[in-house]
Amino acid sequence: MSVKIQSVAKALPPYTRPTSEIMSYLDLWLAGQDERFIRKVKKIFENAAVDQRYSIMNAEEVFRCTSFEEKNNLYIREGTELGRRCLQGALDKAGLQGGDIDFIITVSCTGFMIPSMDAYLINTLQMRQDIVRLPVTEMGCAAGVSGMIYAYNFLKANPGKRAAVVAVESPTATFQHQDFSMANIVSAAIFGDGAACVILSSHEEDAGPAIVGTEMYHFYEATHLMGFHLSNSGLQMVLDIAVPEQIAAHFGDIIHPFLARHGTSIEEVNQLIFHPGGRKIIQTVEELFAGSGKNIDDTKEVLRLYGNMSSATVLYVLERILEKEVPAGDKGLMLSFGPGFSAQRILLQW
Repeated sequence: MSVKIQSVAKALPPYTRPTSEIMSYLDLWLAGQDERFIRKVKKIFENAAVDQRYSIMNAEEVFRCTSFEEKNNLYIREGTELGRRCLQGALDKAGLQGGDIDFIITVSCTGFMIPSMDAYLINTLQMRQDIVRLPVTEMGCAAGVSGMIYAYNFLKANPGKRAAVVAVESPTATFQHQDFSMANIVSAAIFGDGAACVILSSHEEDAGPAIVGTEMYHFYEATHLMGFHLSNSGLQMVLDIAVPEQIAAHFGDIIHPFLARHGTSIEEVNQLIFHPGGRKIIQTVEELFAGSGKNIDDTKEVLRLYGNMSSATVLYVLERILEKEVPAGDKGLMLSFGPGFSAQRILLQW
């Protein structure tokens, strides 16, 4: 019995702006700041390798000083609709109904809601009353792959079942209007809003690439590298400049032993499905693969078109890969990083 990826679908919020149009809003936000600082901030946006991004609110509202309650209520309303749309899209692609899902995992880190989003999706799509629910709220960018790992373990133990992993994020709802720190600025420059759903199956007859193995990797003494500080004004980004350096230092230990335990090597992996954390992380990974003939072009393209959408982003990369004619026998490696600090890995085979 194998666990396969049956379908992936994304959902984008209604508002979008190219990065070039955001500069005028930066002028308003940075009014009164030192001119050299303003030029530095604009340079960060221009060099972020993000051509456009989407948001649950228009640009005027992003840069308006609003309360945590106002932004979180918007996250709940718009995020739930994004979750519904991407889940319905994944069901439609797989030719399924809501009642065909046995296990639902919702992942998000950019807002709070109790009941969790899965409860609303179950009601809206009339999913089964005995469906198993798992909301995951604190794993950040890694949670898209983490959610798939949890789904895989459930399905591996339960033949003839299906699981939906729904990732919904609104980093623009965490933008801090009074915070001129580099963490807040870099976050605003690279992040965007979006949602995606992946459906996994342990039904013998269902098609799709099979999950060969999964593992998590924890960095010791690295809790300071990434996360959120819960302030009176909302979720304040924590983003250490040492993240790319730490990834580079651990990269070999993350990749090679994992693949070896499954009887393969990076030379035999044809499809790289990496989370696009940001331009510097992408450059770090490309340098580590230099000379190997591998590329992460789909990862770079997702960052360019949408920005980093936290947990949902790697699923956008996965969708691009699944839309290609991937030869039978090809292997794929999914990889994401997130708070903890941690790395999540999935090995696929078509």
